[in-house]
Amino acid sequence: MKKTAPFFVLLAGILWGTMGIYVRKLNALGFTTIEIVAVRSIVTAVLLLCVLFFYDKEMLKIHLKDIWCFAGTGILSIVFFNYCYFKAITMTSLSVAAVLLYTAPAIVMVLSAFLFREKITIVKMISLAATFAGCVFVTGLAGGAESLNAAGILVGLGAGLGYALYSIFGRYAIERGYHSLTISFYTFVFASAGVFPLADINIIYDACVKDISIAGFYLIFALISTVVPYILYTLGLTGLENSKASIIASIEPVTATVLGIVLFHETMTIHNFIGILLVLGAIVICNLNFRE
Repeated sequence: MKKTAPFFVLLAGILWGTMGIYVRKLNALGFTTIEIVAVRSIVTAVLLLCVLFFYDKEMLKIHLKDIWCFAGTGILSIVFFNYCYFKAITMTSLSVAAVLLYTAPAIVMVLSAFLFREKITIVKMISLAATFAGCVFVTGLAGGAESLNAAGILVGLGAGLGYALYSIFGRYAIERGYHSLTISFYTFVFASAGVFPLADINIIYDACVKDISIAGFYLIFALISTVVPYILYTLGLTGLENSKASIIASIEPVTATVLGIVLFHETMTIHNFIGILLVLGAIVICNLNFRE
C-alpha cells in the first residue's frame, strides 16, 4: 500500500480538479453554490449506500463512540470548508480564495505533528513552500494586485482549516479500523445532514423533472468529482503521512488550470506555467527517498 498510496492521492487530486466543469454547468442552470454542495453531498451518500449495500453490508456498521470522526469529516470539513471557500470568493477574489484554501497542507503538517507525531522534515518544508508558491502562480495571484481585506482573509483561512480537517478526522477513523468506503459514506451522510437545511431542494428536484438527463449529470458529477477521489484519498492515507498526502493532492489547482485552458480556451500565462512546474516539483520532492 505504501508504494501505491501516492498514486491514489495524486489521482484523487486530479479528479477533484475536474469539479469546475460540473460547477459551471450547474451555475448555468441557476444553482447557487450551496445547492451545488447539496447535490454533491446527497448524491454521493446515495451512491455509496448502494455500493456498500451490495458489496458488503457489514461496512455500514459503525460504533456510536466513533460518530465524532464522521461528524468531523462531514460537517467540520466538507460543509465548513465549502461554506468558507464560497464565502471567501465573494469577499475577496477567486485567486485569493484559492491560495488561502491551499494553506491546508501547512495546517495538516502542523496538526499531524502534534496529534500523530509526524516529523516535520526539511524535505517536507521545501515541498510545502514550493506547493504554496506554485498555487500562488497557478491561480494568477502573482500576476497582479488583488484587493485584500482582513475579514476575507480570515474566512479564506477557515476554508483551509476545514479542508485540512478531512485528513485529520479521516486518520482517526482509519486508526479505528474503518474501511475507506465506510469513511467516505458516513462523511457525506453527515455532510448531507449539515447542508440540507441550507439548500433549496426544490430547485434540485425541479431540474430533474424538467430534464431527466440532469439526473444522469448529478450521478456523473458525484461519481467523478467526489465518490472516486474521496475513496482514493482515504485509501492513500492508510499508506501515507497526512502531510505528504495533502501536498500531493495540491495537483488539484494544476488540473483545474489545464482543463480551463484545454476545454474553455483560457489563456496559459507564464505565471500558470511556473506554478504548474512548482507544484509538480513539490510532489516529486516529497516522494523522494533521499536515504536511498
